[in-house]
Amino acid sequence: MKKIILTIGFVSFSCFFFAGASKYPPLSGSQQQPSLKNSAKFPIGVAVDIPALINNEDYKNIVTNEFNSVTTENQLKWNRVSPAPGVFNFKGADAIVDFAAQHNMRVHGHVLIYFESLPQWVQNFQGDSAAWEQLFKTHIQTIVRHYRGKVASWDVVNEVIDQNGNPAVNDGHRGGSVNVWLQHLGSDYVARAFTYAHEADPNAVLFYNDNGHESYPKKLAAIIKMANDLKARGIPIGGLGVQMHMNINVTPANVKNALTQMARTGLQIHISELDIRLNPNNLPDTLSPEITKQGALYNCLASAYRTLIPKSQQYGITFWGVSDNNSWIINAMHQHDSPLLFNNKYGKKQNYQLFMKGLSSN
Repeated sequence: MKKIILTIGFVSFSCFFFAGASKYPPLSGSQQQPSLKNSAKFPIGVAVDIPALINNEDYKNIVTNEFNSVTTENQLKWNRVSPAPGVFNFKGADAIVDFAAQHNMRVHGHVLIYFESLPQWVQNFQGDSAAWEQLFKTHIQTIVRHYRGKVASWDVVNEVIDQNGNPAVNDGHRGGSVNVWLQHLGSDYVARAFTYAHEADPNAVLFYNDNGHESYPKKLAAIIKMANDLKARGIPIGGLGVQMHMNINVTPANVKNALTQMARTGLQIHISELDIRLNPNNLPDTLSPEITKQGALYNCLASAYRTLIPKSQQYGITFWGVSDNNSWIINAMHQHDSPLLFNNKYGKKQNYQLFMKGLSSN
């Protein structure tokens, strides 16, 4: 018998600037204040996590004042939402969704199918291909149905193409997690994931989410080919998540090339996990000289997205973390860095203004 726990809780950079900036969602003139969300014609989002969203007033104020879209950073990863067979704990994600509803914010769900962040019970699951398929389908549809009408979009499948453009069989750079979905369900599991998610909520926008588009040409080509193939088969893919976990050595030309090519799919394009590392080699005391490069790249990324992605395909830009002390680069990878627009004390950096300028014509 399946047990479900539903808990409701609370540098030469060639960039372009042209006139006009609007708001999302619309605000009255008396409400409008200078902010990231009020400088863009598309949503500006941030990945949020519990308990900071509930308990930290500085964190909460930045989320509500600067952003109009939130992503469920870790709460809906399999190891959090289903830590034991047949158990679904929605408490943390429910709190994020409730918060977003209270503040008129869009919710983007992350992530349904990912071969990392799996609990041990899934990695050790025993069964034939039919049993694996049922596990896969049940997980997707239980989550999507729980949030039907509340979560606008989903990262349905995450990071299943390697740097050489081949199906990822493991993740060698972060511990070698085995792609159990490819192993047990075959290569077409990606298409079936989209179909199952669409059955559970036909109105949600469904994304394939990945990284490295700006750095690995073979991977970029493979992602585009997969997206076009899915579209041609009538699979309900609605968008592509372009993570943009970048560092200061990434060139503006590569960023623009990735965005231009992704846009040609005709799908919604979401810069889904943005941060820019100052210190990719994790060296001590090397941050300050690189801040100018980081700011210029933030400015150029915002401008390139605004100008190169057709308006009808602009799903928005989402930062992966609110401030540096919430960054996965620092907390999960234990690196010395300063990758976001807000510092450890939740103050705005100079790069905040440069990114904002890239969002508009000002």
